[in-house]
Amino acid sequence: MTKFVLACSVMFLVTVLGSAFAANEMDEAKGLVEKAAGFYKANGKEKLLAEANNPKGQFVKGDVYVFLYDTKITVIAHPFNPALVGKNMLEVPDADGKYFRKDVAEQMKTKPAFWVDYKYKNPKSGKVEQKTTYVKKVDDILICAGAYK
Repeated sequence: MTKFVLACSVMFLVTVLGSAFAANEMDEAKGLVEKAAGFYKANGKEKLLAEANNPKGQFVKGDVYVFLYDTKITVIAHPFNPALVGKNMLEVPDADGKYFRKDVAEQMKTKPAFWVDYKYKNPKSGKVEQKTTYVKKVDDILICAGAYK
């Protein structure tokens, strides 16, 4: 019985700590998006693109980083995968076949900012995991940052 209680206690702590960690990363993602939006307003599009493409820039905090789409869902900045820049991602599904970027394209028409959920390969774990991304439309730019749940 004691081993069972101990095992349940450990599982509970892992769940609670995992949830707290995910919430912290979600706050981090939203904060980076808001910071990037302010940077854009103060410095313009070209400087935002340069900073968002910089893997050592101010819009990268650990596993959380800003990436940018245009309103056609073409990647215009990515700090860790420059090969994506210039590629339209609208028709690219997540690991479960969900076209989540179509959801982004629809939501941006009516909401200035929102969250979108999908599955994506976590570069740290190498596993496909649940991810949520905060998206904010500023003029013709979609400023995004995501967190694994």
